[in-house]
Amino acid sequence: MPSPIVDIHAHIISDNEDHYPPAPLFGKRSEWSQERPTTVETLIAAMDEAGVGKAAVVHSSTTYGFDNSYVADSCVRYSDRLVAVGSVDVLQADAPQRIREWVERGLEGLRLFTGGSTKEFDPSELDDPRAFPAWELCADLGLPMCIQTGPVGLPQVTALAKRFPGVPIILDHLGRPDVTDGAPYAKAQSLFDLAQYENIFLKLTPRIFGDVKKERASAETFFPRVVDAFGAQRMAWGSNFPTSPGTLQDILATAQAGLQCLNAADRAWIFGKTALKLYPALV
Repeated sequence: MPSPIVDIHAHIISDNEDHYPPAPLFGKRSEWSQERPTTVETLIAAMDEAGVGKAAVVHSSTTYGFDNSYVADSCVRYSDRLVAVGSVDVLQADAPQRIREWVERGLEGLRLFTGGSTKEFDPSELDDPRAFPAWELCADLGLPMCIQTGPVGLPQVTALAKRFPGVPIILDHLGRPDVTDGAPYAKAQSLFDLAQYENIFLKLTPRIFGDVKKERASAETFFPRVVDAFGAQRMAWGSNFPTSPGTLQDILATAQAGLQCLNAADRAWIFGKTALKLYPALV
């Protein structure tokens, strides 16, 4: 394993709601943020226990909407180990100004949350021209953009990859492909079609490590297929802790076991080197 192991997708929730009041996107707070709240101090302790050296901490839109204050403040406190990934309403005319303000407060990346735990996916904002100034600024500033969507949004992801080749696009949860048919994974063809766009990166989270154990899928046939298509240099591990249940140590162990079918060089990219390329402030 590389040193350090880097987690590209952790979350944190403040225990001080007076200072960091919840205001969830779409008006419904996620259940995990109430059942498994994890402060930045708790995350650091979990990282130490698991042997995770550094992390990109993704703002919880389903807790705080577009207020990135907690993730920004927390990552500045632990700038030797954490970077913040925030959210801005890219459809608003002042989105570029908001992005610059958050970058000044420490944000090293952005994320678009088009649905998931509290809402069905709606990818319409992805290719809305009102969002393009924000994307252009990301290209100028070198900010990667995470996208939370499912297969329904992959056509829009494709269009964005073409229009903004200078923006690294990180696909949360691999875009949630259907892998139940097994090799050669015809049902996931829309995912593999993205491999031709060199600015698209894949985030491997507990969802896919669970899915490859279902029906005809297997880690031994799926992950080498993904590496062959995209290259390990465009793949990175993310714990989704604490959204996904279990300790960070257990989540990491599951990922390590699932990727034993890959060679050591590929695993080194997935468990650290790709993340450091996307978020150089972690180096």
